Amino acid sequence: MMHPRRPRLRAGAIAVAIAAVTMLLTLALPAAATSAPPGCANRTNNTYDKLLDCVTLDGVRAHQAAFQAIADANDDFYYPGTRAAGTEGYAESAEYVAGLLEDAGYDVTLDEFEFEFAGALLQQLAPISARYVTGAFTGTGEGTVTNVVVPVDINLTPPRESDSGCTGEPDFAGFPVGAIALIQRGTCTFGEKAANAQAAGASAVILFNQGNTPDREPLIVGTLLPLPAGAPPITIPVVGASFANGAALAQAGSRATVSVLLEMRTDVNVIAELGGDNDANVVMAGAHLDSETQGPGINDNGSGSAALLETALMMAKLKPENTVRFAWWGAEETGLVGSAEYVEGLSDAELDRIAMYLNYDMVGSPNYIFMVYDADESTFPAPQGITIPAGSVAIEDLYESYYTLIGEPYDDSEFSGRSDYQAFIEAGIPSGGLFTGAEEIKTAEQAAIWGGTAGAQLDPCYHIACDTYANNSDHALEVNSDLIAFAQMTFAYSTESVNGVPGERVPGPAFVLPAPAGPEGTFVPVP
Repeated sequence: MMHPRRPRLRAGAIAVAIAAVTMLLTLALPAAATSAPPGCANRTNNTYDKLLDCVTLDGVRAHQAAFQAIADANDDFYYPGTRAAGTEGYAESAEYVAGLLEDAGYDVTLDEFEFEFAGALLQQLAPISARYVTGAFTGTGEGTVTNVVVPVDINLTPPRESDSGCTGEPDFAGFPVGAIALIQRGTCTFGEKAANAQAAGASAVILFNQGNTPDREPLIVGTLLPLPAGAPPITIPVVGASFANGAALAQAGSRATVSVLLEMRTDVNVIAELGGDNDANVVMAGAHLDSETQGPGINDNGSGSAALLETALMMAKLKPENTVRFAWWGAEETGLVGSAEYVEGLSDAELDRIAMYLNYDMVGSPNYIFMVYDADESTFPAPQGITIPAGSVAIEDLYESYYTLIGEPYDDSEFSGRSDYQAFIEAGIPSGGLFTGAEEIKTAEQAAIWGGTAGAQLDPCYHIACDTYANNSDHALEVNSDLIAFAQMTFAYSTESVNGVPGERVPGPAFVLPAPAGPEGTFVPVP
């Protein structure tokens, strides 16, 4: 069946706000934020040596510095200081990327899609003034409420056993109609707690984490669904809070503002194409451009976005054998929306043109492990429901051979569809990618191989506000930026190992990649 393509807008059809971003970059930025070496952007980098000389850590970090400046300038009511989809921070990130690519000569399109934007705000007004990181629960109502905060049978004393809000009586006996209910996690479902609060006349609900174990200390945002049998839909705003913030809100005389906005918004994927001699064979690579709502997202995923952008800019003068297409996806953090909408909108004929898809999501984690999507399932069997397209193993082999060539140990990452390659593998397109880690905890064995800190997350700032320009490993980012460029150059000339389509040898001195050394096996359970 032929799928109609949603309308595309030429990037030049909007006023690309590069001047505004340039002004931001004139502010005090880290010293590493410099441009590529002189002459690189104007020459044809048609050999491995030329391209890898021009794709530098400084060049990649310059883009990350730009993303940081954009996030810092974003004063969105719900998500200031971020580049989350649906905010000005994301819009300016897309304009920055699109403008540079168009100036470099790419055929750039802004691919529109719609998604549900869930804005959430939690601000304490008394007895202290503070704005807290929050999020809207699935199934919440919407609106803005300012009122007194009334704790509902909460327990702040260790071990903090809690059935707060689980019963209408006695939990809500005497609850003042119109107040904001402060409810602690524990015993019953979030939906039961919210339904009871709404029935008692609460104007809004703050659900905070229980605080009885370390994993129940941070911000909690979940779902209210399914609601208890017979309960009406929740029409009041319901937001989450950490245990510490919940304790602060439990103070006597507490007042707060709670706000939730639910609306459909339009955003864009940035798509840039460089035509090749074989336009029926498209080599595609992508990275998600949006951040989480809690921070600027400079590793997740300013790292993949910046490395891919610098690669594209340094390849702009190339005359490749295969058509090369780059993508910067929107609304990945809200459910892989941009990439899924893009793939769904392609006709069968357009899908058949895509030889492969390469995904780069978090490639500079500060406590990194070098990882490759495990297409051959040598460590991780594919999750139920995931079919790994034929040709994906050849992509994995190329990444692993490069790590072997430069003497870097590597390991496997589950081929799970956890990022924007999901839609591509569901369409049967060979895929692969790199990953340096998120919330996973580094083991002592892994620290002995890659350095870093055992017992800490691979990205200690994963999905929180400290994912800034400082949240980075220069070594991991430099190695992976080179590998991203190497892979793109290789497949721009030949995809024969992946889909059998003959190509050409990359210009320059011939060499043979070594066979992969094999993963370190640090994720294999000890018998």
